[in-house]
Amino acid sequence: MKALVIGATGATGKDLVNQLLNDSHYKEVDVFVRKPLSIENPKLKTHIVDFEKPDEWKDLVKGDVAFSCLGTTLKNAGSKEAQRKVDYEYQYNFAKTAKENNVEDYILVSSYGADPKSKIFYSKMKGDLEKSVKDLHFNKITIFQPGMLERKDTERTGEVLGGKIIKFANKLGMFKDQKPLPTAILAKAMINSSKIKSNSYSKIKLGSIFSFAEKGKL
Repeated sequence: MKALVIGATGATGKDLVNQLLNDSHYKEVDVFVRKPLSIENPKLKTHIVDFEKPDEWKDLVKGDVAFSCLGTTLKNAGSKEAQRKVDYEYQYNFAKTAKENNVEDYILVSSYGADPKSKIFYSKMKGDLEKSVKDLHFNKITIFQPGMLERKDTERTGEVLGGKIIKFANKLGMFKDQKPLPTAILAKAMINSSKIKSNSYSKIKLGSIFSFAEKGKL
């Protein structure tokens, strides 16, 4: 099997790529990034691309499974328009190219509360992306909707504080449906989903992601 990955330099993407490289099910892992990765592996092929120019790399998007975990924050992007370019346009262009190149399995990391009808910018943006990817009609589409992610060595102080608060609340039996999700577990669930042979559209929400990572069953 050959995996295609965008978002490989983010927390989820790093865990995903490392797990794919250690998975005998996958013989090749192609990543599409704006800067080189800090790892080397015989199975890894790195494509340095300009996401603004998909025509320059569209012929490289060929494989069995495409994983999309690209994303940025409003703070890092600098504006809503810039964030939408990364979180919607870049991802949609990659998905569209994968479909045109006959990739059958598409796995997308979205977000809790994603809804194209939402009045919240982030939730609407993620919902728009989900709908657009679904409308491409891949043979198989799996969308993951995690809540707060627990990242290694994160510099997002608000996320760290929020995670501690939710974990404390979890111990008191509160907000169980908002349990912080380690990116390594999300990556494992994504890989498990890729090994299921089906012609389906699936949306995996937070509670199911934990059990799915362990059991590998929808």
